Amino acid sequence: MSTPHTALSVNLNKVALVRNTRHLGIPSVMKAALMCLQAGAAGITVHPRPDERHIRADDVRELSALLTLWKGQGHAAEFNIEGNPFQNLMDFVLECKPDQATFVPDSEDQFTSDHGWALDMMGTADKARLKAAIDKAHSVGTRVSLFMDPIASLMPIAKALGADRVELYTESFAKAHGTPEQPRLMKQFADATRAAASAGLEVNAGHDLNLQNLSDFLIACPAVKEVSIGHALIGDALEMGYAATVQAYNHCIEVGHGQAVGQAHLAPPAHVHGPGCGHDHHH
Repeated sequence: MSTPHTALSVNLNKVALVRNTRHLGIPSVMKAALMCLQAGAAGITVHPRPDERHIRADDVRELSALLTLWKGQGHAAEFNIEGNPFQNLMDFVLECKPDQATFVPDSEDQFTSDHGWALDMMGTADKARLKAAIDKAHSVGTRVSLFMDPIASLMPIAKALGADRVELYTESFAKAHGTPEQPRLMKQFADATRAAASAGLEVNAGHDLNLQNLSDFLIACPAVKEVSIGHALIGDALEMGYAATVQAYNHCIEVGHGQAVGQAHLAPPAHVHGPGCGHDHHH
């Protein structure tokens, strides 16, 4: 059986953040999206926050049109809009009907997403509200992914609310990568991924994944359908360009799945070294 491939969705928030410091439209979010797609990205992610500090409403609409055009030309690609369904997200979902909406429990002033849905702590009314938002997204044909901490016991609750996928919040793995804690975190994420699959959910992942840790993450969690990567990828693109960066991340995905060109398939995956796919355990 062939190993499932993991889709790379590029989060463009940081491109918009730089653009917003001036009024010149530079760098272009649309051009960034097109160059990433042309280089082999499987999707584009945006997280339009209520304060529009990076992605703005016009960006969401223009990207939606671009992805529709791109798919109309026969390319496979997905548009993923992230945000809090109790703030501004649902208007975008209903208007743009993206392939996927990722529900994130952010407060309006939050610096960046830093926790998943604590579904076990939610009251009946809040759960009903979340389920209603999931149902609303489904009504326009949008798949729903819930941003979750890697807690195996929460996965059946996510499924019961109607979620199609969960996006595992990977910051703890990224922080542990290259330290003695790495094996424990790899097991925790592997357990959460298996629990999600057992509950009937597909699994995405994101937050602080980069060229150094992505392959190791996928070795632990090969069933992950999509990784959404923004900050590190855009940082790398400043140095390498969009095309080379997207190709480097896709190479790391292949290494993680044991599919890198020229690799002996019998070699233990932990010892695979690809360009830019660091397996650095010497910290």
